[in-house]
Amino acid sequence: MSDESEVAVARSTDRDRYEITVDGTQAGFAEYLDRNGKRIFFHTEIGADFGGRGLAGTLVGRALAETADAGLRIVPVCPFVVKYLKSHHEVDELVDKATPDELAAVRERTG
Repeated sequence: MSDESEVAVARSTDRDRYEITVDGTQAGFAEYLDRNGKRIFFHTEIGADFGGRGLAGTLVGRALAETADAGLRIVPVCPFVVKYLKSHHEVDELVDKATPDELAAVRERTG
């Protein structure tokens, strides 16, 4: 990724995920499940061709900021989101631990 690459993050409401693109090519996504005023982040993935560029952090940071702006609580299930939140404290007051019911909803969603 050069300094001139165009990086964009957008929410795909029909797919329940945030997507990150580099120069118009999808580089990754962060999937979520909305439930009872909470957005449960359960999977983040960056394509192999785009790894090591900080894109996952950009993606998750934007997704969490937009979730907070929407007035939703944040439930980190995805290991990357959990790790991100340990060093980024901008939304600490909005973070909830996943309940057994929320984990079951994620399992149902992911098969």
